Amino acid sequence: MARGSRRQDSPRRRNRDRHGRGLRGPLYPATLPAARSRAERFDALVIEALEPIEARWRTELTQLDVAVDDVPEVQVEGEDGVVEDGNVPLARLLPAGSENRARIVLYRRPLEARAKDGADLADLVHDVLVEQVANYLGLDPDVIDEG
Repeated sequence: MARGSRRQDSPRRRNRDRHGRGLRGPLYPATLPAARSRAERFDALVIEALEPIEARWRTELTQLDVAVDDVPEVQVEGEDGVVEDGNVPLARLLPAGSENRARIVLYRRPLEARAKDGADLADLVHDVLVEQVANYLGLDPDVIDEG
């Protein structure tokens, strides 16, 4: 068998680049934090920021969902319940409908773009969540965050 035809038939060869090199497996084991994607790390930040708020206001927040979206949809000017930085929304409070519960939607990419580092992002997520929960409950943000 010719050398060139054997390489083409080899299933191992298809997973490599033209020089025979390439990734042989994941860079980090799945159990390490470095293996998580940016979206997974952001979700963990949101959960961490929401836990103390939910612990204090559990009964008032039973009909509220919190969601994360990568980017905001195109919006009409003058919409209520939107926290913006310039013209880019960072989060949005969607009121309850006949079939839906009220929902706070955090926009991951705009929030990440405004943060200098991981600690700044955690603070920003916390501040936006506090403001949105305060809007939902009709309270001052300082009342929500004093715990």
